[in-house]
Order: sequence, then structure tokens, then C-alpha cells
Amino acid sequence: MMQVRNLQGKTFGSVITGVDLENLSNETWEKLHGLWIERALLIFPKVFLSPDGQDEFALRFGDIEFPRTAISNIGKGEKLHYEISDDVVKVLRGNEGWHHDSTYMPIQAKAAVFSAEIVPTSGGMTGWADMRAAYESLDPAMKERLEDMRAYHSYYFSQGRDGYLPTEQNEDGTYNYYGFHGEDVSLRPLVKVHPETGLKNLIIGRHAHDIIGMSKEESTVFLDDLNDFACQKQHVFYHEWEPGDAVVWDNRRLMHRATPYDMTQQRRMWHTRVAGDPQTESALNHQPV
Repeated sequence: MMQVRNLQGKTFGSVITGVDLENLSNETWEKLHGLWIERALLIFPKVFLSPDGQDEFALRFGDIEFPRTAISNIGKGEKLHYEISDDVVKVLRGNEGWHHDSTYMPIQAKAAVFSAEIVPTSGGMTGWADMRAAYESLDPAMKERLEDMRAYHSYYFSQGRDGYLPTEQNEDGTYNYYGFHGEDVSLRPLVKVHPETGLKNLIIGRHAHDIIGMSKEESTVFLDDLNDFACQKQHVFYHEWEPGDAVVWDNRRLMHRATPYDMTQQRRMWHTRVAGDPQTESALNHQPV
């Protein structure tokens, strides 16, 4: 029987036990989905999803942006990537900054299913921050100020600012890693109405830059301050992984980040990304015809 424990003192997140995610009845799925819309993050301890099972569970939430992919410092032939000059490490270190997935793409992701296979002895947690609660805690004057603000979102910007751009660049200026596309830089509002709840939340994070109408310097300070405010302790939860744990989160509402760990230790996580609806998650300058 499914059991639900909401995260104590948090505006989001629930721990779910007593369910078989690879053999859900329609009734159980409807309960899970409704709870996910309400709580935005569902944690399933030690469920040990199979590779196909993870993608099939993700498909219940929508089309797949990309299927189950390793997020890991373990490479081909079990090679361990740990030097900061290593392009794999640069991607992993970049993930330590607060972000929504795929805001730098023409269509922002809807959700992600994430599971743990190998975890280090310490560190390597995942944190989530509730951008609905962050928005609701703003004072009325700031809410009004943010209402019409728009910012660009770029993986080139976020990785470049942190010094994590890949070593090898293509002739057209792109890189051979996901997110370094050659399309127009995505433009998004700082405040967005969630398409299923009708409630407002912030869309910010490390990929956001250059608010329209502000100088580069003013925009940088403003967005850094807003990110710091949004990711205060009361809006945040960190999950300490055990092998076999799985989660699904609402990328439209929550930001997330990885925490640092000793990269001479192995860590292998599996990420399936659920595509956003083009009607609601397209960037302002990539609207569907």
C-alpha cells in the first residue's frame, strides 16, 4: 500500500514508499501524479529502477527530451574523471549551481526522473529550491517590478562565467555537448504562471543573464541577489542519496543543484529528462507557429 510522508517544514516534496513504479495501476498513477502536481518533488527510496523502467516511468509525465543518461565521473572503460581541466568534470561542476533544466533550450524541460546507482561516501547530494514559495515570499513592490522582466538563458553563459567551457570548440562556435546549440539565445520571463496550477513562480538560476533594459553589470547583481534570496534555507531541501533511490521533480517549479564531492570517488546517477509542452514552455523568442 502506498504511503506518503511530506517533507517536514517544507512547502514541497514527499517521500513515497510501498509502490512499484514499473507496475503502477491506473489508480495509483493518478494518485502519484496528483501528488506530484501538488508537491513538485517525489522521492522513492531504494526502488532500483531498471533502465527501461526509468524511461517508461518518465514517459508517464510526457514525451522524453532525452532518455536515461549517465550523470557521472565514471567514463568509458571505468575511467575516473576528476581533474578540473577534464571536460566531463566541467559539466559536473557546472551542475553545482542552482538551475532549471533546459531553460537555455528553445523549450524548457517539464520534469526529470533521476536515480542513483553509485554514490560517494560524502557529498554529492541533490538540492531543490521551491520557486513558487520564493516568489510568494517577495514583497509586493518586488513582485510588481519583476512582472514584466525578461532575461536570456544560455549554457554558454553559465559555463563560461564559471570557467567550465569545454576545451574543444567547433568552427561554428558550438561545442559537442548537450545545450551548446547554435539557435537564438532563449528569452524567458522572470515570473511564469505554472500551466497546471495557475500559480506564479520564478524562472531564474545560473543560466539567466542580461535582463532586458538593464546594463550587464546591473543585471548580474540583480539576478545574483534574486537567486540568493530564492534559495534561502527555508525554500530548500537536500537529499542524501542511497543506491537505488529515485526521484521525479517538476522542473517548471523547482530549481536544483548537485553538491560537491571528492571526484576521486565514483558517483553514477541516471537522468531521464521529460520534454516541456511547446505551448507553455517555449522561450518567448521560440514560440510555436
